[in-house]
Amino acid sequence: MKTSSLIAATTLLLGSTLVAVAHDAAHFSAGQPGDPKKPARTVTVIMSDGDGTMRYSLNRLDVKKGEQIRFIIQNTGALKHEFTLASMQDNNKHAELMKKYPDMEHDDPNAKSVDPDKSAEILWRFTKAGTFEFACLIPGHREAGMHGTVNVK
Repeated sequence: MKTSSLIAATTLLLGSTLVAVAHDAAHFSAGQPGDPKKPARTVTVIMSDGDGTMRYSLNRLDVKKGEQIRFIIQNTGALKHEFTLASMQDNNKHAELMKKYPDMEHDDPNAKSVDPDKSAEILWRFTKAGTFEFACLIPGHREAGMHGTVNVK
């Protein structure tokens, strides 16, 4: 491989890594991924749709700063849904991106796409005080009621 090609490939790889790191940091506004070696409170969230409604079984959760939560996310609906945990501002930005790319899939530490009759898990440590949002950012789902808040004190 020529030196110029190697430099270009390295630059592309490093640039992609920096973009991925920046993307992750922006999406981790509600804290950070959890540590599976530490204890966690388990919270089950059921996603459902039907009769013109879309919702989570939970719309509010209170946690203590530093607490770790294991979210078990179950989709009992007929449609694909997602669970994205971030600040409301970050979810608003991501919702706009989802309008451009509605088939975007999520398998991130703070966001999971879940097919009907499937489940996923997020292990999250809330390191910041404040109010955060979990929402389905598939276009139209959040507006139909698929959102909730996490209050961290």
